[in-house]
Amino acid sequence: MTSTPRWLEAINKALSHPDNKGKIIYQVASIDARNKPRVRSQVHRGFFTPDDRPDLPLLVTSTDARSAKVAQLLSNQHVELAWWMEGSQEQFRLSGYAHIRPSPTAPGDESRPTPIPADAAALKALEAQGFDWETKRRALFAGMSPGMRASWCVPRAPGSALASAEEQEAWPRAVPPEPSSEEDARNYEAALSNFALMLVEPVEVDWVELGVKPQRRTFFKREGEKWVEQPVVP
Repeated sequence: MTSTPRWLEAINKALSHPDNKGKIIYQVASIDARNKPRVRSQVHRGFFTPDDRPDLPLLVTSTDARSAKVAQLLSNQHVELAWWMEGSQEQFRLSGYAHIRPSPTAPGDESRPTPIPADAAALKALEAQGFDWETKRRALFAGMSPGMRASWCVPRAPGSALASAEEQEAWPRAVPPEPSSEEDARNYEAALSNFALMLVEPVEVDWVELGVKPQRRTFFKREGEKWVEQPVVP
């Protein structure tokens, strides 16, 4: 019988530490077309697993379907994530695969999901189980704040040039969950169209505990249905 990996239990324990309240930002690195690393901060939106596979946890986050990272992940699905927990003095580095699920009705290539690698067991299991990606995407979007939803309805792609600083003044500041005008409804649909679900499937995890003496470091590697642990030098 499969079980929850110890590294996930460690992350959940770290998140419950009083001094780690709100530590839900991690850095995610991808590889661009020139084979250079590109890193950005993203908000952690939770964990989930395929049915009956607690050994295959996925991290949930989100992105704009027009962002550069999506094009990078279409070509290369490998990512590494670094998560520092200041309160408990712990670092988690998770290496594996990322998967983007945009709106199926987004224009052009923006509606294309990123490929799922053959050895991405969790993502493959979800596909085999007929997982409803669109319901998950919409549920995540619905839970966003009005201000956060507004960030996905701006008319320009993230990283594109601005004509002037004044251009931003006309952009929506909030997109309410229940539109009360035609403009609100247009903004909601635009934001939902640009909003993409992003999942990260770890296959290796490096956990460093700096708040204990002596300090500890443990390396985890997924092998089949097991996570093999190896203590290493901090």
